Amino acid sequence: MPAPSGRTRTGTAATALAALLLLAACSGTTRGDGDDGGPGPGAGPEPTAQADPDAPLRPDLSVAFLPKQVNNPYFTVARGGGERATAEFAGTFKEVGPSEASASSQVSYINTLTQQGTDVIAISANDPGAVCGALNSARDAGAVVVTFDSDARAECRDLFINQATAEDVARIQVELIAGQIGGAGEIAILSATPNATNQNTWIALMEEELARPAYADIEIVAVAYGNDEDEKSFQETQGLLRSHPDLAGIVSPTTVGLAAAARYLSGSEYAGRVALTGLGTPNQLRQFVHDGTVESFALWNPADLGYLAAHAGAALASGRLTGAEGETFTAGDLGEFTVGPDGVIALGPPTVFDAATVDDYDF
Repeated sequence: MPAPSGRTRTGTAATALAALLLLAACSGTTRGDGDDGGPGPGAGPEPTAQADPDAPLRPDLSVAFLPKQVNNPYFTVARGGGERATAEFAGTFKEVGPSEASASSQVSYINTLTQQGTDVIAISANDPGAVCGALNSARDAGAVVVTFDSDARAECRDLFINQATAEDVARIQVELIAGQIGGAGEIAILSATPNATNQNTWIALMEEELARPAYADIEIVAVAYGNDEDEKSFQETQGLLRSHPDLAGIVSPTTVGLAAAARYLSGSEYAGRVALTGLGTPNQLRQFVHDGTVESFALWNPADLGYLAAHAGAALASGRLTGAEGETFTAGDLGEFTVGPDGVIALGPPTVFDAATVDDYDF
């Protein structure tokens, strides 16, 4: 994978999260072979314009964030980062989006933003292909499109802001669950939606990682989908445990799923018997870390992710970037970033949270 390309900021509200790496969905860009709707090698945009790193930022840029679903705590934090960045370059900010994270639920919002003449659309795609037609129509109308957290097909956007390399995200989750179950046993995965680009990439890479000899005694016995809905994720956790009585652990690479699974486990007969890890926010999981339901979990700072997406969009809309590999720009107090292959910019590797560190973070 490419070498580190930037640095994260430190602070209390937007906490320190390790040095930045370049990524190849919430990832590689999302890594894909083209058959599942994910971008394959070399599938990224091919900018022909010349970037002017010294170009002034356009005045009064309109920035719209379109998350997988509104009122999702993860995206609420990311929105805050986007708002802060937009205020720094004196733009106007808004967030729109569906209440359910289905494949085509974002299309009507993209079309409305296009009709409104939005300058920057930052979207976390529920489905890599379903949004493509609408996003390209937006680009034809003059908008720049930045995907963040979960990518669309590379030919449908200008840049992808990836939270970490897909390999890093997969590797840390495998390491955490392996350590918590003593390197042996049956595990299950509780994912978001079946079409989520980032989730599917991470799962595929976790399977690759688990194929290494070091993990020969660990077996994935099921993958369940909670659709990033709290109650469904809660029910899917219950179903996994009933269907697999020998289950040693669950990995949930989605903040909603991990919090719901922790809630179920903490009040069940499986508390203390079945390990649980994945990707979550400290504020959602703090109580479950302290009561022993969750030993450790990982994530990046979603506020930084939103902040970087907004700054990248402004740089694109102002001509400081075209999205070509090797271009660099400064994203406010996060520092300098470099555009990688296929128009990908990575925020940084995940941070691990446990009982000794979870109270040091507030997001």
